Amino acid sequence: MTSTMTSETACVYIVDDDPLLRESLSSLLRSIGWRVELFASVADFLTFKRPDVTSCLVLDVRLQGISGLDFQNELVKSRETLPIVFMTGHGDIAMTVKAMKAGAVDFLAKPFREQDLLDAVSLALRKDAEQRETSKGHTELINHFRTLSARERQVMALAASGLMNKQIASEVCLSEITVKIHRANVMRKMNAKTFAELVRMAEALKLRLDTQPS
Repeated sequence: MTSTMTSETACVYIVDDDPLLRESLSSLLRSIGWRVELFASVADFLTFKRPDVTSCLVLDVRLQGISGLDFQNELVKSRETLPIVFMTGHGDIAMTVKAMKAGAVDFLAKPFREQDLLDAVSLALRKDAEQRETSKGHTELINHFRTLSARERQVMALAASGLMNKQIASEVCLSEITVKIHRANVMRKMNAKTFAELVRMAEALKLRLDTQPS
């Protein structure tokens, strides 16, 4: 079943040099509640200030100026994660494979069924929503980590590596009581409910065991 994300939370960008097709696709996507922005070229799309909402790009392969595939390559190089649904009237297997390997969500050959487009766009929007949630979580994790003192970061790294409080105390030349205090502070500041959760956080941060206090 097609997603029912509203236009307030999701936006579909359509880049195609055929005005009749753009309007037709826009009408279809708007009919189920998505916001749609239309562009005749990649250059036009690049001048648009995109809102910070869940979104995806429906992109024609062959365009004047920068082609769809070339633009996809540029997005990949810039680490842009905007999901892409390709459309083409001149596709071939090699082109499809290239686009999919570079991360395209789908590759639709014109003419395609309306439902195929709706399903592809729905999948692309879900993918972007998941990427945004992951990115938000990692940003929050980094912000929590930045509240730790240098010594607390060191204790966190050693604890996450499996050392007991007594071993950590010996490693950093502190009393075991002091290590316990640092460890409790780490759990509180990182908002970790369990030690297992703290270990996962350390892995996500790629926390090094050689973290040293300043």
